[in-house]
Amino acid sequence: MAKAAPLIPHEPWQPDADPLASVQRFRDTVSQRRSVRHFSSEPVDRAIVEAIVAAAGSAPSGANKQPWRFVAISDPDLKRRIREAAEAEERLFYDGRASDDWLRDLKPLEVGPDKPFLEEAPWLVAIFKLMQDDRPDSTGRVYYVNESVGMAAGLFLAAAQQAGLATLTHTPSPMGFLGEILERPAYERPVVLIPVGWPAAQCMVPDIKRKPVDEILVWREGGGSKTSGSNPNTSS
Repeated sequence: MAKAAPLIPHEPWQPDADPLASVQRFRDTVSQRRSVRHFSSEPVDRAIVEAIVAAAGSAPSGANKQPWRFVAISDPDLKRRIREAAEAEERLFYDGRASDDWLRDLKPLEVGPDKPFLEEAPWLVAIFKLMQDDRPDSTGRVYYVNESVGMAAGLFLAAAQQAGLATLTHTPSPMGFLGEILERPAYERPVVLIPVGWPAAQCMVPDIKRKPVDEILVWREGGGSKTSGSNPNTSS
């Protein structure tokens, strides 16, 4: 039986402002994040990418298995090959795989099968989920893999935003080509491909809005009462 991990004193993070002001400042930072498809050719220091991945790697995970792998790509030939393979899948998607509803929902975003940003961004970061724990002292089992990797990807985006970098979550389906091009083992399965770089000087993004908090938050406080926002699927 595995031994219990030794216990150490918890050292809580101490923000430099009161809790509400601190989280509002963080909210203001991440709420400006947009999916960007036009990148500058200005290089991004490798150390910045490493720090972003380190932040992402602090995410919680099932049984602390940390079932993720980040592959950072700047090699132009690899980026070209990834773009060609991604566009091949995207053409199949737009030409028949996607439902009419899906295409209708995508229309306001003005997206299509051409993905030049996969070569323009100075870095592509592919996030893989590990279907087995490959550390030598492990049982090999992994748990809550999708949830764990999803939280790590979210922290990756937030950390990149904190650095002032632009990102995009690109998920061509299927993505098996990523494992082949990047020579990853079969138990590593691609989840998302994230271009990372500085936004182009004249970068434009769709004028879309996020749901207000009263549409995404439901309160359940004392006294048996339930309050919610304007979501028609909930009652107050």
